[in-house]
Order: sequence, then structure tokens, then C-alpha cells
Amino acid sequence: MQDIFIGRQPIFDRDLRVYAYELLFRNSDTNAAGFTDGDQATSRVISNSFIEIGLDKIVGRHRAFLNLTRGFLINDWPLPFPKDKVVLEILEDIEPDEEVIRAVGSLRAQGFSLALDDFIYHASLKPLIEHAEIIKIDIKPLSEQALIEHVRELRNYPVRLLAEKIETQDEFRFCRELGFEYFQGYFLSRPKVISAREIPPNGLATVQLLGRLQDPQASAEELERLISQDVGLSYKLLRYINSAFFSLPKAVESIRQAVVYLGNRAIKTWATLLVFSGIEDKPHELMTTAMLRAKMCELLAEASGEARSDAFFTVGLFSALEPLLEAPLPKVLDSLPLSDEIRNALLAFEGPYGEALRCTLAYETAEWERVHFNDLSGSQITEIYMQAAQWADEATQMLAN
Repeated sequence: MQDIFIGRQPIFDRDLRVYAYELLFRNSDTNAAGFTDGDQATSRVISNSFIEIGLDKIVGRHRAFLNLTRGFLINDWPLPFPKDKVVLEILEDIEPDEEVIRAVGSLRAQGFSLALDDFIYHASLKPLIEHAEIIKIDIKPLSEQALIEHVRELRNYPVRLLAEKIETQDEFRFCRELGFEYFQGYFLSRPKVISAREIPPNGLATVQLLGRLQDPQASAEELERLISQDVGLSYKLLRYINSAFFSLPKAVESIRQAVVYLGNRAIKTWATLLVFSGIEDKPHELMTTAMLRAKMCELLAEASGEARSDAFFTVGLFSALEPLLEAPLPKVLDSLPLSDEIRNALLAFEGPYGEALRCTLAYETAEWERVHFNDLSGSQITEIYMQAAQWADEATQMLAN
């Protein structure tokens, strides 16, 4: 597991309401950049913001300012950003040569909003100004008179001005009186470091496969194709179905036969169990626990007349995803196409699914006062637990062979 970090500093409007956040590279919870490779830092900010943590969780309904290096500009790499949610900052150390100006024009033509960072006016920057929507003026190296002249010159262009590196009340007041639209700096707010836990590569592949298996729209043909693409999964599934656990009168020789014989719902369940069992370097007992929870939730549903016992099974099984993948459960669930009912059950024990899971976990930890589900008696729940434990032990042994 690896901790990931990103810095976030708010940008305010004239009424001191948050307009946007600038996203900054951080490699620890220390509030400092600490990098030597600008392209790599930009890549990490993009990856952490859009893939690992999620842009909506970092900036909410606000826009995100992202720094772009020369490499990102001129290499014409596709930028998979929502154009209405990001502002691309052109760093001050980028030489505005023909290649850069052409790249900036292309981004503007694609509909991206552009900002010039740490701006100090020079005639050579006019081609960039013409493509900019926002210009961020670094007020620290400028005298009051020089700042006034910057504003006067830039008012000849249809741009909005952002005063950055504001560190005092007087600086904020002066820039506001000059007509700046936006403000950023330590006086208003220091950057905040946001951290999360990264799903390891093997865990990410597992989540992606689980997500496809859990797709409620998946047809029998799609399930057959999905399982057949994974040779190991196909082999294990066929071996398992042909084991004494099922006692079939005739051998199942293909994934298509397995899907037809078991049906979509059952084939999803067993394929999912096999994916779980294939997670590397996890204790045998953890897999048994996951399967016991799944079966107990399913049996609680069946005994009390609840519909969709397969969904109860999924809730019990997925309650063990966090220790299995060593990643926060909300982050894992974001990658899975689960219904709100299942998601809320896993995160907040809501609804019948959540009540079954709460009962199962309470039995697991001997919190007897919380062991209840619908109108089932204590003896019924105990019997269900014993059945689930036996099934989980047998199924785990078969999956491991």
C-alpha cells in the first residue's frame, strides 16, 4: 500500500467566496512541493486528482487549477479533463516560442480555459495573453506602481485578473481596489494537504474484474466472454463446477455450458468467489470469513422471506473487501457498479441488506444484544450461522484446491 497526497489551495472571488482550488504536487503530509521533475509532478497531480482520489471529492462543485509544464503542452498528450471543471495554468518559466504558442492555441480551440501563472508583464507574452482567460499576477516582486501599470495594460484584453501570493490585509485591500476579480495567498488560506490510500495494481485489476462481474446489465453472452478472457478464472470455474461440491450428472466442458447450467445469477456469484480467492498474499481465514458473511446474509434473507437473496450474499462478501484489498471501502465501492441500496448497506448498514450485515458482524464478534434480524429467533440465527460456517469452510477448501 502507498499513501498518496495532493495539495489544495483555495482561490477566492471579490466576496471571499471560494471560486476554485489550485491543485499542487505533494509527496508527503508535509506542506511543501519537494520535486525535481516537473512533468512527473504534473502527472502525479493529474493521476491522484482524477483517478486515485476523484476530482469531485477534492474540489466539489468548484473548478480546479492545474499546472502544465512545457512537456505537457508541446507533446500533444490527450488531456481527459472535463473542460468546464478545470483551468490549465501555463507556468511562468515556459518560453513562449512558436511551438508553445501553437500548443496553447490548440488547447484554447478545444475549449479549455487557460491561465498564465506567476505573471510578470513582457511584450513577448502577448501571444499567450490573447489565449488566456485568467492571468495570475504575482504581486510579491512588484511595487504598487508597477502593479497599477500591470492592471492598466492587461485591461486592454478580455481577461480576468487573479492576485496571488497575498500575505497581508493591506495587500488584499489594495488589489481589490485595483479591480482584481480573484485572490489567492497565505493571508486568505494556506494549502491543505489531502491524502488517501492507493489501491495496489493487483487490487485494482481485481476491482475492475469484480465491477464487470457485478454489472446488472451483463448478458449470458457477456459473462461467457468476460470469464473466458481470463484463462485462470475459466480453468478454476470449470474445475470447481465439476467437483464433488456440485455432484453434476454430466461433466461441464465449457464456460457456455456453465452459464447455461447455473444461470446468470449463480455464475456471477461463483466467478466472484473465485476472483476473491485469487487475491494474493491474504490469509486463508480472511477468505473464509468473507464467504461466511456472504452465506449468512443470504440465509438470513431466505429464512425471513426477503427478496433478492443474491444481493444479501454480495453485501456479506463485499464487506471484506477493505482488508482483502488494503484500501478504503468507499474508494473500492466507487469502482463497482453497485446499487445505492448495496452501497449504503456496506457503508452505513442501511436497509434490509445493512441489517443482515449488522447481525452477521455482531454474531462474528459475539455482540449478542445486536444479533437480530427481522422476526428470526436467536436459535434460528444460530442455526443459520452454523450452516454458513460449514458452507464457507467447504467452499473455501474447494476453491483452494
